[in-house]
Amino acid sequence: MKSSIVPAAAILAILASAANAQQPQPAAAASPAAAVGLSVYPAKSQDAAQQGKDETECQDWSRTQAASVPAPVPTASEPEQKGTGGERIKGAARGAAAGAVISEVANDDASEGAKVGAAAGVVAGGHRTRKARRDQRDQAETQKTANAQAAEQAKAHALKQGMAACLEGRGYTVK
Repeated sequence: MKSSIVPAAAILAILASAANAQQPQPAAAASPAAAVGLSVYPAKSQDAAQQGKDETECQDWSRTQAASVPAPVPTASEPEQKGTGGERIKGAARGAAAGAVISEVANDDASEGAKVGAAAGVVAGGHRTRKARRDQRDQAETQKTANAQAAEQAKAHALKQGMAACLEGRGYTVK
């Protein structure tokens, strides 16, 4: 019985060590230049350690330069349309006129039709005003988002261009 336990324990130990040996190794971190989409070749025979140091230093320098890039000028959108006001009054007038005509034709009582039409016109005018305000807010929000994205893209481009210029100045070929 003792003889079968020893080989089983040895087999388990071997399997455990093999499983530990097959653990995936963490992937090497991408270089700072590769992270921004640059391919860098050491044209003056710089070693990997020197290239890593240069990339990190150029990235730091480029970040300081990119931080000072002015935000792009927002595109000129249509000027904010202030409600001319009076949409409810205009709606009431249109509704009163339509109601008077319809009521006069239908039952010879233009005044009652005008009252009903005016009330409906006030409601419709208020709806148009609220819709115009919502549309205006939505457009402003869309423009704000677009401006923020443009500013972020401008900074990313400045970072990439700055890193490329710095690395080229240190003797690397950059694509």
